[in-house]
Amino acid sequence: MSLLWLLLMICAFSGDSGGGGGPGSFIRLATAEHVRELEVSEGVPIGHQIGFIGEFVHDDSGDSGPPYLIVPVPGSAVDTDLAIDHTTGEIRTKVALDRENRSSYSLVAIPLSGENVRVVVRVLDENDNAPTFPTPIMSIEFPENTPRDVKRTLNPARDADLGRYNTQRYSIVSGNVNNAFRLSSHRERDGVLYLDLQINGFLDRETTPAYSLVVEALDGGSPPLRGQMTVNITIQDVNDNQPIFNQSRYFATVPENATLGTTVLQVYATDQDAGENGQVEYAINRRQSDKEQMFRIDPGTGLISVNKPLDFETRELHELVVVAKDRGMQPLETTAFVSIRVTDVNDNQPIINVIFLSDDATPKISESAQPGEFVARISVNDPDSRTEYSNVNVTLSGGEGHFGLTTRDNIIYLVIVSLPLDREIKPNYTLSVIATDTGNPPLHAAKDIFLTVTDINDNAPEFEKDVYHANVMEVADPGTSVIQVTAVDRDEGNNSAIVYSLLDTPDTHSHWFQIDSHSGLITTRAHIDCETDPVPQLIVMAQDNGRPPLSSTGTVLVTIHDVNDNEPIFDQSFYNVSVAENESKGRCILKVGVTVGCCEQLLVFLQALSVGTSGEPPCVSHRSNLRTTCIQAVSLWSPV
Repeated sequence: MSLLWLLLMICAFSGDSGGGGGPGSFIRLATAEHVRELEVSEGVPIGHQIGFIGEFVHDDSGDSGPPYLIVPVPGSAVDTDLAIDHTTGEIRTKVALDRENRSSYSLVAIPLSGENVRVVVRVLDENDNAPTFPTPIMSIEFPENTPRDVKRTLNPARDADLGRYNTQRYSIVSGNVNNAFRLSSHRERDGVLYLDLQINGFLDRETTPAYSLVVEALDGGSPPLRGQMTVNITIQDVNDNQPIFNQSRYFATVPENATLGTTVLQVYATDQDAGENGQVEYAINRRQSDKEQMFRIDPGTGLISVNKPLDFETRELHELVVVAKDRGMQPLETTAFVSIRVTDVNDNQPIINVIFLSDDATPKISESAQPGEFVARISVNDPDSRTEYSNVNVTLSGGEGHFGLTTRDNIIYLVIVSLPLDREIKPNYTLSVIATDTGNPPLHAAKDIFLTVTDINDNAPEFEKDVYHANVMEVADPGTSVIQVTAVDRDEGNNSAIVYSLLDTPDTHSHWFQIDSHSGLITTRAHIDCETDPVPQLIVMAQDNGRPPLSSTGTVLVTIHDVNDNEPIFDQSFYNVSVAENESKGRCILKVGVTVGCCEQLLVFLQALSVGTSGEPPCVSHRSNLRTTCIQAVSLWSPV
C-alpha cells in the first residue's frame, strides 16, 4: 500500500502521463535514495530553520537538488507542523514542537533529477516537564512497633522527559520529625524511578501519633524541575503500655456489720494506649488473695464492695491483690495492694483534722502544681482509743484521679497531686476524706474538702478579630471615636485584667491616634491627613497584669476619607500667549497645568474668564492630578 501511494504521488508530480521523458516529465522510479537526518530541539520558536533537504546530498547522476515534490509519510504530521520550501528545500517549524507529543517527522523529497531524499527530522528532548506524582496526597499507616528498615512503596513521580531530564532523585523536605523515615528508590526497565519509604528510627504513637511528610521529586535539569506530594502517616497503636495505678497501695476500713454490696473503696488506673489497648478492666487475683471471695470489684469502675458477711473476730485484716488489665489482643497488666481492715462497732467516730499547706492555710492549690506536690496534711484520732494516735484507716475519694493519699506510718496522711491541673478546665474539686476507726461496730468520719485551683498567668489575651477595619473623616476633631477593640483572657484576677496600648511602629502614623487603656476605645489624638497616609495601620497590644505579663497584638486598618481641603495650584501665576488673527477655529493656543494635592480623585473645573461671541466654552481636558486646559481660538470675524 505504501508503494502504491508513493507511485501515485510521483505520477501526480509529473503532470504528464506520456513517455516523452523531457525536463518537464518526472515519471521515474528511483532505484536508491538518500537519507537526510535532521535534529531540532523541542520548544524552538515558530519559524525556526531546521535545515535544507539537499544539503550535502549528491548522487552519480547529479545533484538531488530543488525543486522537490514533498511526500510526507502518512501520519507524520509534516504538513501541519513543518513549513517546507519546495524551491529551496528549506525546512522550518510551523508550530511549537513538543517531543512528548511527537518525537520525529518523516517525508520523501523527490527532485526533478537525481535520487530521492528520505528526510527524517528528530525532535530533541528539553527539560520542559516537571516530575509529577499521580496524587497530591497519599495516606499510609505503620504500627508503632514496626522494625527499622521496613519499607512501604509510595506512588512514584513520572516525568515525560527522557534521560537525565527524567526523575533523578527524591527527598523529604519537611515533616520528618526526629528523622523517623528515609527514602530509597530504584529504576525499573520502564524508566520510572520507583520510590520506597523506610523506617529510620523507632516509632512511638504516644509521643508522635502522626506525621505529614512533604516528598519532593527532582529531575536532572539545570536548574532541576520539582514536583511534590504530601504523605500522611498514621501511627497505629500497639499494646506497649501497661495500666498504672494512681497508688501502689490502698487502705480502707469496713465495719464487720457492713451489708452486702457496701462500697469499701475505689481503685483507679490509666493506660496511655488508645482504643481497647487503653481500656482498663479490674479484677481481684483470687490465686494470691481473697480466695473466700469476701469482696468483689466492679471490672469497669474499680469499686470494691462487700461480697460476703464479715467477722471481726474471725479475720481483722484482708489483703487483696487487685489487677488492672487492658483489653488488648495480648493484654498487659499491673497490680496494686489493697488493705481492708474490718473494725469492731463502737460509739465514737474518728475526728479528722485537716491542715492545708498553702501559703495562707486555705484550701487551694496552684494549677502549676506538679504530681507529687503536697496539698494538705491529715491527722485522725479516735476518742475511743486510749492512745493519742489510734489505728484509724483513712481513704480519699473524689478528685477524678487528680489527687491521691499517701502515708508512711498510718498516722499522718498527706493529700498529694496525682495528675496535672488546669484551672481553665476545672477550677474546683470536692475531695472526701473518710476515716474509719477499729471499734465494734466501727464508726466512720467523713470530711469534705472543697479545693480551689488557683490561677497562674498561662493564657495570653486574645482579640476577637485578627484585623479590625475602621473609617474616619479627614476633618475629624481630636477625640473622635474611631473603633473599639476587645480582647479576652481566660485567666482570672489580675492575670485576666487587660491593658490596651498602641505600639509605636515606624511609618504607621500611630501618633495620630490614642487608645483608652481600659476600654480599648481608639480615638483621634491630633489632626490626621489623608494625603500623608490614607490607610494608617495601627498595632494594638493587649497585655494582662500577670507576673510576668502575657500579651498579644491585633491590627487596626483605619481608612481616612478625604475632604476637598486643597486648592488647585497653577504651574504658573501668569500666562502670555499670542494668537494670529487668522488662526483657525479649534486650534489649541495655550496649555495650563493645574495640580491638586488630594488622596482621592477630585474633579477640577477650569472656567474661562470670558466666553466668545459664539457662546462656546473653552476645551478642558483632565489627566490624573495634572489638569491640562486647551483654550480654543474662536473667530469673531464675519463678512460685511
